[in-house]
Amino acid sequence: MTTTTLDHEITQTVRRAAERVRTALGQDTGDRVERALVRTLTDTITVDDDGAFVITGDIPAMWLRDSTTQMTPYLRLVDRSAGGSAALADLLWSVVARQFRLIEHDPYANSFNREPDGAHYDDHDLNADPLVWEQKYEVDSLAYPVTFAHALWRATGSEAVLDERAHRVFRTIVEQWALEQDHDRSSYRFVRPGAIATETLARDGRGTPVAVTGMTWSGFRPSDDACTLGYNVPANLFAAQALLAVAEIARAVWQDDRLADDADVLRSAILDGVARYGVVRGPAGQPVYAYEVDGLGGALLMDDANTPSLLSLPLDAPDVLDPELWAATRSLVTSPANPYWFSGTVASGIGSPHTLPNRIWPIALAVEGLVSASGERRRELLRLLAATDAGTGDMHESFDVDDPAQYSRPWFSWADAMFCELALATAEDGVDGAAPDA
Repeated sequence: MTTTTLDHEITQTVRRAAERVRTALGQDTGDRVERALVRTLTDTITVDDDGAFVITGDIPAMWLRDSTTQMTPYLRLVDRSAGGSAALADLLWSVVARQFRLIEHDPYANSFNREPDGAHYDDHDLNADPLVWEQKYEVDSLAYPVTFAHALWRATGSEAVLDERAHRVFRTIVEQWALEQDHDRSSYRFVRPGAIATETLARDGRGTPVAVTGMTWSGFRPSDDACTLGYNVPANLFAAQALLAVAEIARAVWQDDRLADDADVLRSAILDGVARYGVVRGPAGQPVYAYEVDGLGGALLMDDANTPSLLSLPLDAPDVLDPELWAATRSLVTSPANPYWFSGTVASGIGSPHTLPNRIWPIALAVEGLVSASGERRRELLRLLAATDAGTGDMHESFDVDDPAQYSRPWFSWADAMFCELALATAEDGVDGAAPDA
């Protein structure tokens, strides 16, 4: 584990934010927020010449997705118009700089080592790249750094990290998503010998068959499990949101109309593909977003706790989703119609095929709160999250709906960040991007 010494300005900024939470939501919630915000900064981040390297908490590797979500609560603390911390903003930009370096190194990888030491997920991995921890291609791994950089740029006005490398990376992302609209043209393969089905791709690493739809293909879900069908709908909507950010930065920062136009064209194609293939009939006959489709008639009606999810779309794709479709979809995925909705004596919520049955995820509970317009529902979920930590003070990956002492991953920094995000949003009485309760 690494330990970082916090700048005094950052320490004071975090303390003030936690105090606002204490005032609004009580001592315990504020203490939890302060502890989690400090621990993420001190125990997950190492800063070196290549930028800030962020581990997940209990795994010594940096995921492009997790490192973004771990930093997301701090975006509330760097807005220059609200007197945000410049030192904290510099640290967040350092994370973005590292993410861009890693994407440039391998845009198909989802997670990386701090140094090229050859560490990796599994001894059977065939990827010989010593900097790559795992090369599971996930659309969201590219969308998260883009949307985070865009949010940080809007909050701070800084363009320091939006340099030539960032310009190349944005172009790479657009080109890769365009290439993967027709996956048969791609050379990407992922095979893990002897692995269970969710840890490898069918057809010699190509994945299950798909038609060309306009959407962009993904080998793996945000859970790191293999896609059952090749087009993950929430990831495609998240990509469409990220392409709006690409286009805006391309025009405003780099004066690159060609990149912006390419991003706009790709976004339109993805959204058309989602509308034509990713919207299906729910159990009651109502139109809803599917979780995955293949363009060949196959569709999965479900949701997964990991984001982007169907439930999290108002947070991840606020400018491109259809609000009425999402409201119907939310009703489906927060009910027994979702095979990964679990309910027990202690809690109810969304879990994942990535973990055991009857396990729900604090991440999904936090998302449920963040997309709710009800302050009381948010407070109720914060109380539930605090009550189901098995007395550890930390958020876990998942816990049993009848016995929270049965949980996975003792310290999952992403889940800590989601608790903080929900608490901060509730304390501020903000409902940014949220839709009214159905």
